Amino acid sequence: MSAILVASWLLAAQPTAAPPAPRPVTTVDRVDLDRYAGQWYEIARFPNRFQRQCTGDVRATYARRPDGRIDVVNECRTSDGQTTQAKGVARVVDGSGNARLKVRFAPAFLSFLPIVWGDYWVIALGDGYDWAVVGSPDRQYLWILSRTAVLDESRWAQALEHVRSNAFDEGRLVRTPQQGR
Repeated sequence: MSAILVASWLLAAQPTAAPPAPRPVTTVDRVDLDRYAGQWYEIARFPNRFQRQCTGDVRATYARRPDGRIDVVNECRTSDGQTTQAKGVARVVDGSGNARLKVRFAPAFLSFLPIVWGDYWVIALGDGYDWAVVGSPDRQYLWILSRTAVLDESRWAQALEHVRSNAFDEGRLVRTPQQGR
């Protein structure tokens, strides 16, 4: 009897193999920032703390600056029907082909702190720059964007394929209501 208990204990104490880690998130090879600039509609996103007040009509507008950075303006409709706005700035990560950016919404005087800069990786991009999948390398953040308030099913399927191929949890995606303002 004690031999069975010892054997059971030894088996239970054996380390179990951890599931293999997913391969690193990949980005597109290159992003033409002039073509990427302009307005984008959020089609879906992973829920996150800084957008919890957003109930719909989420848009992001990007504009190139003379200093090489990018102005970012995010807008959304809140539950009381008001529009809220957040302004930030993005900088390109060197050697990334413009596909990896760091974005900051904190005040400029805090820009020396690495923690105020978030990852913004362009994971997929339509040939005509008409849709994009953007996320973070830790897979905690994800957005599907479109130049139009509605993304057709074909492009939605393409975007989801990139979500899956980069091992993001597709089940966390929440569609964003757009009234197309």
